[in-house]
Amino acid sequence: MKVFRGLPNAAARAPCALTIGNFDGVHLGHQALLGRVRAAASELELEAAVMTFEPHPREFFARKMGDPSKAPARIANLRDKLQSLSDNGIDRVIVEHFSTAFAALTPQQFTEQVLVEGLHVKWLMVGDDFCYGAKRAGNVAMLMEAGQRYGFEVHTLPTVMQGDLRVSSSAVRVALAAGDFAQAEALLGHPYAISGHVIHGQKLGRTLGFPTLNLRVSHRPALSGIFIVQVHGLAEQPLAAVASLGVRPTVDDSGRVLLEVHVFDFAANCYGKQVRVEFLHKIRDEEKYTDLPTLTAAINNDAAIARRYFAARDGAVTATDRI
Repeated sequence: MKVFRGLPNAAARAPCALTIGNFDGVHLGHQALLGRVRAAASELELEAAVMTFEPHPREFFARKMGDPSKAPARIANLRDKLQSLSDNGIDRVIVEHFSTAFAALTPQQFTEQVLVEGLHVKWLMVGDDFCYGAKRAGNVAMLMEAGQRYGFEVHTLPTVMQGDLRVSSSAVRVALAAGDFAQAEALLGHPYAISGHVIHGQKLGRTLGFPTLNLRVSHRPALSGIFIVQVHGLAEQPLAAVASLGVRPTVDDSGRVLLEVHVFDFAANCYGKQVRVEFLHKIRDEEKYTDLPTLTAAINNDAAIARRYFAARDGAVTATDRI
């Protein structure tokens, strides 16, 4: 899969079947949309393409208004989003920098400069509530008119439902915030996980008897707290672990979000390795403790809860079980 930061240059442009959206989480509704794009691209002998945005438009406007808390929490980082798009058969992804200039494009300018000239769109599918252009002035009816004028097909995909629930990124965020990983998996079509490279931390965990793998989280995540997890990428099978995702209020006042993972009975140099942390169960919310001994006691309790969880789970293994 080819990834472009912004519109491809003239030499890299190719006629495509396209869809446009944020695709946060790439849930089952997104997957249905991507499947239609992939099928149309194959039938018409086009490349299957996705245009997505960084930052999320709502995140951009929240920052511009001086209130970042209004931005939606992120389900997935860009790495995981791109991997999911690739897994769904997409040939090229355009990661468009959402900026003041881009937000100011009129619907007509968006059609001409982005869809027609920039991407050579021949077939386009959007959600039935799709809006585009400055102040969301463009809608599906306008897009269909533009398609007739410039020679590309426009199709819409109705909302995907799961029973009475609309499958959406918002519904996934609600499930994750509540620690309902079964519901999140039902909406995503796969277990929820965060991937990234292991970075150096403050090494505080090892002084407390709980060395951790640290993953940087660059955006406000859709969940926070203490979790039972398993780690993929360090061994042939996933390893049992306990994790903290949040701002670590007891030891850090910077507000920086970090995912810290303590893998049970495991010792190896993992810096720089890419891992995937799969979330299984929420133990509790993040708390601020008065001192390190109190924090250590809480970590000990969290680890004990996690070990009991894995002990009770059929077929559960830790690193020690395979040595």
